[in-house]
Amino acid sequence: MPAPRRWRRSDDPTDVAFDADSLGLPHTAVTLVRDLVHERTGLFYDDSRIGQMSDRLAPRVANRGFDTFLDYYYFLKYDDTSGDEWHAVMDALSVPETYFWRETDQLNAVAQVIVPALAQTLGRRVRLWSVPCASGEEPLSLAIMLDQRGLLDSVQIEGSDASPAALTAAAAGLYRERAFRSLPPLLRTRYFKAEGSRWRIDPSLAARVSWSRVNLLDTAEVERRAWADVILCRNVFIYFSDTAIRRVLETFARAMPTPGYLCVGAAESLLRLTDCFDLEQVGEAFVYVKRSIGKDNG
Repeated sequence: MPAPRRWRRSDDPTDVAFDADSLGLPHTAVTLVRDLVHERTGLFYDDSRIGQMSDRLAPRVANRGFDTFLDYYYFLKYDDTSGDEWHAVMDALSVPETYFWRETDQLNAVAQVIVPALAQTLGRRVRLWSVPCASGEEPLSLAIMLDQRGLLDSVQIEGSDASPAALTAAAAGLYRERAFRSLPPLLRTRYFKAEGSRWRIDPSLAARVSWSRVNLLDTAEVERRAWADVILCRNVFIYFSDTAIRRVLETFARAMPTPGYLCVGAAESLLRLTDCFDLEQVGEAFVYVKRSIGKDNG
């Protein structure tokens, strides 16, 4: 049987180590934290995954000086100074699995079909929003595709995430080899420069993407950006409850212009969750299209 995970309360190697069992993990306390995380962020851990959540948050409990998850719950829920800790919670729970040229059928549909069509009719830049953007590979992939087609001046690209650590990585623009497992080598040579064991994105391309922190369950934060013509919200709804997904979709539908294009992950289906978007084939991909429902901000 593997030994329990152990953490320290600081970076001091002389500090006393502890494990999750020492935090007091009665099911009720962990469930309270789980439900609060769901309420504030949309992330939902069912009973089969609740241990994963507690493992990821246990270091935060100890680093804040709490002895139990129940103490941590009261701090997160009721303490007016817990705002920064919620940022740390998102860092701990975020799933940083992303890479350049991921699920390219949709990206190609945006770059080859949707953006050219909208650019001809809108009379302004086409607004593209990637959320969550993780460490930036998705919006930067779009920027590369559009630059290759001479369309970069026709768009405005924003990447958002709830994790400050992810946004710091995106703004830094430095990527390890793993991020390039799908990117054609010629494009890496064209748009990246080697720096030691990592590669830096071309600063002129990086400057075409803006970064912002957004919690998808914060309606006001989302509404300020969901007027985008294209929203790429991929591979996050698999971690949300149906209730949280519906809430996000309702906000998107109210704010997006008509037509508005919504891209979700290949494993995500919205057909039973909303009637605000129609599933349509665009190029070689399927995307959701808002035609006439909701508020038109175009």
